[in-house]
Amino acid sequence: MPVTTHATPAPARHTPSPAEPLPHQLLTALAQHRMATTGQLHTLLRPHASRQTISRPLNTLRRHHLLGYTVLPQSNGARAWYLTGEGARLTRDFPALRGRPPYPITTATAASLKTPHTLTVVRTHLAFVTDARRRGDEHGPLDWTPEVSHPLGDGERVIADAVLHYTLTSDDQRTKLRAFAEIDRTTMGSERLASKLIEYARLWSHQPQPTGRRPKPQAIAGPAWLRWYPVFPRVLFILTGASRHVLNNRISDLQAMTAQHPLVNALARQVPLGAAVLNDLELHGPTSDVWTPLTGGTPRPWTDL
Repeated sequence: MPVTTHATPAPARHTPSPAEPLPHQLLTALAQHRMATTGQLHTLLRPHASRQTISRPLNTLRRHHLLGYTVLPQSNGARAWYLTGEGARLTRDFPALRGRPPYPITTATAASLKTPHTLTVVRTHLAFVTDARRRGDEHGPLDWTPEVSHPLGDGERVIADAVLHYTLTSDDQRTKLRAFAEIDRTTMGSERLASKLIEYARLWSHQPQPTGRRPKPQAIAGPAWLRWYPVFPRVLFILTGASRHVLNNRISDLQAMTAQHPLVNALARQVPLGAAVLNDLELHGPTSDVWTPLTGGTPRPWTDL
């Protein structure tokens, strides 16, 4: 007697991959970070692949007028890439970038003016990315948002160089951390740098004033920062651009502001505050004992401030 069999349907031969193709990732990374060198994009997106893996699609995107570049001075021809106007328009509706304000750098002139600071911010991000990969933590290309602005009231705002999202992982738990990152290239006076702590203390304490109209049902009572964060992010200062002696003095000035300003002192009792030298982050990793607590004490990982 013949046996009837029911064939199992063959799986679809062209199932779309959930991962975005590399050209899409490059456009997204440049929309997020404003600018990055070929080497930085290589470290960020394909650290174990050849350099050609990154340079080929970059040049293809340039031929399609979606990317431009500026050549870095005294770099043997190294390129810093940015989105053109057309590239910025294309990425505006990428799902990963929705709701994030665009600050595109769309011309070679603008790129040359912003290169030193923007690329130093990317350098800082890469120190965290590399350390997270080594440890098995979660911190990817889009877990670092540059130029995040928050209102302080009376039309004033505090703009963080970046907001960091990081997840510590272990066998039995996941711990989500957030931080405001301030990148100091020693281009401003030390007192002006330290005054940035006052701005963060004002953000921490700022409560929106009622406008006289009935509040919306979804309005959150309490400080304004609760609109964006479940816990106020720690504040990290990353310093570079001068001798170790000068950078240590700037860290001492940050500690003095923390001790002497009453509002900053109140912030420091509730929020971890720390400072580190960028070269130390790159050499040892952010989770090494390279962070000086602004309230005093011995160096420690940023996760233990």
